[in-house]
Amino acid sequence: MFLQRTLHGKPFSPAGWYDSLVLRRPYATLLIIVLLLAFFGYHARDFRLDASADTLTLEHDQSLEYYRSIRARYGSDDFLIITYTPAGDLFSAAVLADIRQLRDRLKAIERVESVLSLLDVPLIDSPPVTLNELSRSARTLETPGMDPLMARHEFLTSPLYRNLLISPDGRTTALQVHFKRDRTWHLLLEKRDRLREKRLSGELSAQESSDLEALSAEFNEYSAGLLDQQHEDIAAIRRILDKHRDVARLYLGGVPMIVADSIDFIRHDLVTFGAGVLCFLIVILAVAFHKIRWIALPMLTCFAAGVIMLGLLGLLDWPVTVVSSNFISLMLIITLSLTIHLIVRYRELHEENPAGEQYHLVRETVRSKLLPSFYTTLTTIVAFGSLLFSGIRPVIDFGWMMAIGTAVAFLLTFTLFPATLMFMRPGIAPKQGNLTAVITNSAAHLIARHGASVGVIFTLIVVASILGMTRLTVENRFIDYFKESTEIYRGMELIDRELGGTTPLDVIIDAPAEFFTQAKPQQDTVDDVFMDDSDLGIESSAGITGTSYWFNTYRLETVATIHDYLDSLPETGKVLSITTTMRMLKNLKDSGSMDNFFLSILYKRLPDDIRAVLFTPYLSEDGNQLRFGIRVFESDPTLKREALLEKIRQHLIGEMGLEADQVHVTGMLVLYNNMLQSLFRSQILTLGVVFLAILAMFIVLFRNIKMAGIAIIPTMLAAVQVLGLMGWLGIPLDLMTITIAAIVIGIAVDDAIHYVHRFTDEFRKDRDYLASMERCHDSIGRAMYYTTITVTLGFTILVLSSFIPTIYFGLLTGFAMLVALIANLTLLPLLIIWFQPLGGGTGRVRGG
Repeated sequence: MFLQRTLHGKPFSPAGWYDSLVLRRPYATLLIIVLLLAFFGYHARDFRLDASADTLTLEHDQSLEYYRSIRARYGSDDFLIITYTPAGDLFSAAVLADIRQLRDRLKAIERVESVLSLLDVPLIDSPPVTLNELSRSARTLETPGMDPLMARHEFLTSPLYRNLLISPDGRTTALQVHFKRDRTWHLLLEKRDRLREKRLSGELSAQESSDLEALSAEFNEYSAGLLDQQHEDIAAIRRILDKHRDVARLYLGGVPMIVADSIDFIRHDLVTFGAGVLCFLIVILAVAFHKIRWIALPMLTCFAAGVIMLGLLGLLDWPVTVVSSNFISLMLIITLSLTIHLIVRYRELHEENPAGEQYHLVRETVRSKLLPSFYTTLTTIVAFGSLLFSGIRPVIDFGWMMAIGTAVAFLLTFTLFPATLMFMRPGIAPKQGNLTAVITNSAAHLIARHGASVGVIFTLIVVASILGMTRLTVENRFIDYFKESTEIYRGMELIDRELGGTTPLDVIIDAPAEFFTQAKPQQDTVDDVFMDDSDLGIESSAGITGTSYWFNTYRLETVATIHDYLDSLPETGKVLSITTTMRMLKNLKDSGSMDNFFLSILYKRLPDDIRAVLFTPYLSEDGNQLRFGIRVFESDPTLKREALLEKIRQHLIGEMGLEADQVHVTGMLVLYNNMLQSLFRSQILTLGVVFLAILAMFIVLFRNIKMAGIAIIPTMLAAVQVLGLMGWLGIPLDLMTITIAAIVIGIAVDDAIHYVHRFTDEFRKDRDYLASMERCHDSIGRAMYYTTITVTLGFTILVLSSFIPTIYFGLLTGFAMLVALIANLTLLPLLIIWFQPLGGGTGRVRGG
């Protein structure tokens, strides 16, 4: 019915509407685009970046909820670590005075809640004190009369402080900077996540849906402000550190610093690579086409596409992360690829008809390229759509951004580009003979003379690539994401080497379920009382030791066994638990036999500030849950996260006899591992689905099943080969490299569509396969060559990044594009000639 309607008395058709609005009325088209650019350009100012730890986690990961609950109970691991290595003796008066001044300056920052240094922690063996003395006041390095030599000995032998606050050689110490807990952020997060979980079960009312939308917007806005504030705090801390670098070598580490620096990396990549890719594109266009119009028009189209996407992201408050930081470069490349095909086709038509009118040249260019470009856009969107199944928020966002961006690039290419071109005169017809023609024609001659050899070579490449894919792994070191010259890398390495490891891992062990269903045991009394109850001010009872499952003499032996096992693992550095505390407190003068009565007295009499350091991080308030805080060596090249986690679970359950529901592992290591493990399951396995979807689209486009099957082979080869190369080179899959397969499919499939579409047109002329191939290489082959060189050179600029996955991303994607070009110019026409999907015809290749 719609197609039968009339417009101004004439039958309506999309082609007629396009011709009437864009080509006949280019002023109207340009006016609409200018208004859109003004609108989205205004909202581009709201564009923002995000590199928080949550961007490294799975969407709806149950482990994330548990991790947050553990952090709320035992304290956050989002603190900063400052390593301090003085030129002189660490315990000299001058160095301790400098540490004191540094600590006080850091504490003066408004959002800093506390700073923990070797000046602040309690000392119980310098010289040994009694529990009664400890309960009255804790002694520290700042206590008058404290002997620095005795304190040094305690720090270097303490089961708590050694390898945590001080290195084993006594030359490096650490300061922990804790920021104030932002209650508003956590409250908004809790409310938003509660509604999100309800939405997953399909129980959200209309009002709750509205509330969720408002909460999400409020949370995003508040988080953005919090990240900006955190960035300012990190900068302020660095300014303070600069004042002390003449006394000591200092490095800054910790999750907040990594977040702040990663945002700087993203901002640098966006600006540098966007500008760098732009310069590359200008040079390539100038070399390829030798005319200002063929530089200005593509650049104008790319600029418009970039502004609209930035404005859309700002309007939707949609942040860019480390994963999606290259989307602007990709947008430029995809947009340019579409425009180059139009330029090459226009120049061909102009050469064939030097006296042709501009309107007819532009209309014929658009007519011949609209359908294949539409399908290339659609297949690219499908390829990026595969990223939506990752379950990882930044990867999902990247998939959506590129899908939308590709659609924007297509619309602007077929509106802004031809409408602007209508205001220009055709000029002198171009001469097409150049180096590009020599290269593409050489590929045609290679197929005609050595077809069988080409087939054998590609077969061997496929076999080698598949073998390489079997070597793929997702295990990688986070430290390897950064260059060795960055503070992140140097800080992580020093903390790993001298201060007990970098990556936090928590093992949580609950009391068995039956403990809570049984009657509570009677509190034990002690016959052999070695302390006067009146002096201690408590009753003669075991207190917490009578109600706690873990905090008693019998269970603490089991806890010590678990602690020693975790400490014995080669992957673990510092291990902290209630065992650490008990071994430290054995140095008390009156520790005696450490029976239940003494443990109860000990727990009750300790001041809150000491209990907050020695007990609260490792034992729940009721004594029925344990926390083992572990630091894992992130710089260990043999680290296998999944194997480590499974080894710990199996030992605690199989060897220690704990129930499965008692043992939980959590922490950033677990969340990051969950994300890595999901990469293979969600992405590599979905590539098959993507290929089937593209195959179905090829069948619709070409209306030929055999041709569709042939056309998809070069794209599959490019994707398989880049993954195989990663396997052979030992490059692991990560947040960045996992997107390469989708990008390769999305861009490489474009050339296959254009080539097959043109081959089909050429074959109708004389039904000669060989001649059709030669004509295709001399025409569409040039556009394929230009676009591939553009993509490859555009991606090479990513090697300047400080983010190693971005470097891999650029090099591997550029390599895959070259492979796809070679396959589309050799293997694709070879298969077409061999299998003759268009029916019988003349023209065969040698060995075919």
